Amino acid sequence: MTESVEAKAGDNTPEGYAAARLALLTDDGPSGPSRRKALADITDRWLAALAHSAAARSGAGTWALVAVGGYGRAELSPRSDLDLLLLHDGSGKAATVASLADGVWYPVWDLGVALDHSVRTPAEARKTAAEDLKVQLGLLDARHIAGDAALTASLRTAVLADWRNQAPKRLPALHELCLERAERQGELSYLLEPDLKEARGGLRDATALRAVAASWLADAPREGLEDARTRLLDARDALHLVTGRATDRLALQEQDQVAAALGLLDADSLLRQVYESARTVSYAFDVTWREVGRVLRSRQMRPRRRGLLGLGRPEQSGAGAERTPLADGVVEHEGEAVLARTVRPERDPALPLRAAAAAAQNGLPLSLHAVRRLGVAQAVRPLPVPWPAEAREQLVTLLGAGESTVPVWEALEAEGMITRLIPDWERVRCRPQRNAVHVWTVDRHLIECAVRASRLTRRVGRPDLLLIAALLHDIGKGWPGDHSQAGEVIARDVAARFGFGRTDVETLALLVRHHLLLIDTATRRDLDDPVTVQGVAEAVRDTETLELLHALTEADALATGPAAWSAWRASLVADLVKRVAAVLASGEVPEPAAPETTAEEERLAVEAARTRGPVIALHAHAEPGPQDADRASADDEPEPVGVELLLAVPDRPGLLAAAAGVLALHRLTVRAADLRAVDPIGDGPVTLLRWRVAAEYGSLPEAARLRNDFARAFGGSLDIGTRLAERESAYPRRRGVTPPPPRVTVAPGTSKAATVIEVRAHDAPGLLHRIGAALEKAGVNVRSARISTLGSNAVDAFYVTDGNGDPLPDVRAAEIADQVERALR
Repeated sequence: MTESVEAKAGDNTPEGYAAARLALLTDDGPSGPSRRKALADITDRWLAALAHSAAARSGAGTWALVAVGGYGRAELSPRSDLDLLLLHDGSGKAATVASLADGVWYPVWDLGVALDHSVRTPAEARKTAAEDLKVQLGLLDARHIAGDAALTASLRTAVLADWRNQAPKRLPALHELCLERAERQGELSYLLEPDLKEARGGLRDATALRAVAASWLADAPREGLEDARTRLLDARDALHLVTGRATDRLALQEQDQVAAALGLLDADSLLRQVYESARTVSYAFDVTWREVGRVLRSRQMRPRRRGLLGLGRPEQSGAGAERTPLADGVVEHEGEAVLARTVRPERDPALPLRAAAAAAQNGLPLSLHAVRRLGVAQAVRPLPVPWPAEAREQLVTLLGAGESTVPVWEALEAEGMITRLIPDWERVRCRPQRNAVHVWTVDRHLIECAVRASRLTRRVGRPDLLLIAALLHDIGKGWPGDHSQAGEVIARDVAARFGFGRTDVETLALLVRHHLLLIDTATRRDLDDPVTVQGVAEAVRDTETLELLHALTEADALATGPAAWSAWRASLVADLVKRVAAVLASGEVPEPAAPETTAEEERLAVEAARTRGPVIALHAHAEPGPQDADRASADDEPEPVGVELLLAVPDRPGLLAAAAGVLALHRLTVRAADLRAVDPIGDGPVTLLRWRVAAEYGSLPEAARLRNDFARAFGGSLDIGTRLAERESAYPRRRGVTPPPPRVTVAPGTSKAATVIEVRAHDAPGLLHRIGAALEKAGVNVRSARISTLGSNAVDAFYVTDGNGDPLPDVRAAEIADQVERALR
């Protein structure tokens, strides 16, 4: 405090207190914690003088004046209530105690200061706290002001002991109270007019974290939490001074003044600071309550294990919780995704994205310890640029997990990992959108768009491009000018950083540049005008990009808010897309030319034809470096990851299902595959399968074991279906994510020599085996197949014929597509 404020603070009369309070709140000295503490100090001195004077007049016995709640924490904002408890030992007369109370309460009321007061004995205070959770929370911050300090100390000790003893019952009730409040008030991190106290991530949640820490059951992550709470308190102080009211809602019309009072540039800077603070509190809140749940579950299980094992002490109750593999280096432990004990994050740059993808796909949070280890390792050894294909695949898998993506993404962001992966993310992080249609900040809108897009992946041939476009479509909002034009430039750079080939980079840039094209044209232009439709067709260039843009448009609108999408808008966009597709249609699309048989494939095919058994070869799949990527053909597909497996086997029914089943049994994930028939020595066809696979976790199996299982599968002595079912039943079922249902369609006009059955489904162990088995059961021959896995999505095309080698009639083809889809569901 300045000298003038200190001088006024020495006068403990009501007038002196009022003058000191006014001087403090209008003083140009430091604000923030020091001013809140100074305001509490002068209030303490005034109230203590009132209490002692009233006690002398009334002849009260043993008593104490106690500050509770925010005042108990010495955090008085300019318009805060005074939360006071008059404590007495019960030995005095009721009239005497009432006279003492009146001597304190009435002067406070006379000055117009808001007061929340109570008069109780210690026993009454404890009883009320046991019945009312809010009272108990206030008493946890009890602080002595005047009277018998021992009386206050004994109550505080008793209340803390009660809280710790009752924590297993009261903490779940507190958590439920917080969740109900968040449901009513929304998330502070995204609201344009947030309630700094009541919204999720606000001051109430920060107070709840203090209560959890006081229980000794768990504690919140401390890094940045106190600074975040301080910034929220500072914003509330400025809001009180600007409005002259005891309000916690940061209304639009007051944000510029509050920003100025805090020395910030403008209202957007204020909101960004508030949002960042709220996210810190929210993340600490989520981590803390997960730990509380784990501790309480552990306490519940301990007596049960003791009884089952016949042990006398809890520490003898046996081994720790089971650790279930999720991905290479990632396991599930006590409801969280954690790192395997032997993993070395600093040697595995793709591990952060792999762990995040595994957690999201299984509907699990990433443990705090895992995120912090990954963050340290990422800072030491970041991903190379361009990214290796595995990292790109894992990012797509993370984005494709739906709602489960959000908490995992927030965990990575809390440790600064997102901006290391995508430096341009910093400009949109916590950026408010001053548009009544938008309900999220820019960065959260981008993640919500990816969540919505994950439900539309069955509608597009390149779900990976859809998800990445959803992530980047508004990335230009951090820059001046038209965000679509700025975003196009950024998207091109980011896509190249991710390691996409030239063609895909251009497609992503086009999607970002024109992500508003369909909705703007459909709602603002005459669709009967040929020029309108032709202009859209020229912008999108081809049908594949058109279907991507259609899905992105819907996902973007759904992620914006309820006012941005409707059945009417959807019908207009669909009509436009139909008209543009008709313009883009150019007749039949020729069947892709079969690749030439390499010398190694020829050798394997000859040996398979001679031995009448399977022949395999395994090769590590080397990814192109930056210089190779620059020279890549415009028609290059995204390179898969893992190793390449070549399999040659004499043609026979059910070949695809059997081969895919063997790979699934060996926990090999199929990233891409090509199947075709050759006749190397004129003694019957040999099927060549070129697989690109990766181990789900652990190392690859030996080639001899694979060859032996292939021979058993083709010979009929290996029951793949039973083995896969047994393995699945051996693992506990996890909640995971609910992917969109599979979609199986006939691609008309794609080939003159065969019928093309296209399958779009969630990638899962044994998927290709199930598809192959369904096609075999339908009685068709698989002439060739093109298999691709894009993140967590499989997009497979099967060229099938009837027994005579001819394409299927349309009705028959539709029936088979329906049979395969039912088998996958």
